Amino acid sequence: MYIENIDSFSTVAGGGFFAGILIGWALKKIVKLFAIIVGLFLAGLAVLQYQQIASIDWDKLEQASVGAVSAVVNAITKMIDDGHGQIAESAITNFGIPITSSMSIGFTIGFMKGQE
Repeated sequence: MYIENIDSFSTVAGGGFFAGILIGWALKKIVKLFAIIVGLFLAGLAVLQYQQIASIDWDKLEQASVGAVSAVVNAITKMIDDGHGQIAESAITNFGIPITSSMSIGFTIGFMKGQE
């Protein structure tokens, strides 16, 4: 009986670790791709303004981006406050601490290795 508990513990911890690595690696790649696209877009706008092809109101662009970021933060906060936190709570009670700790370690490793 003790051996069965070790098997389930190692399965949950190992699965969480590898899932965390994959999630961290993928998230790092998505963030880098998004940053490159936004950076190239803003550089293109700056070039168009420099060549006097377009006139860019940078203050208005900044206000729009701040509004978009605020909307995303508010949406995430609302999702957490509306009871979606219960899903994470039940996951912790069903799988225990091993999956959350191993997944967080795997996520950290995957996110760090996503630089390559």
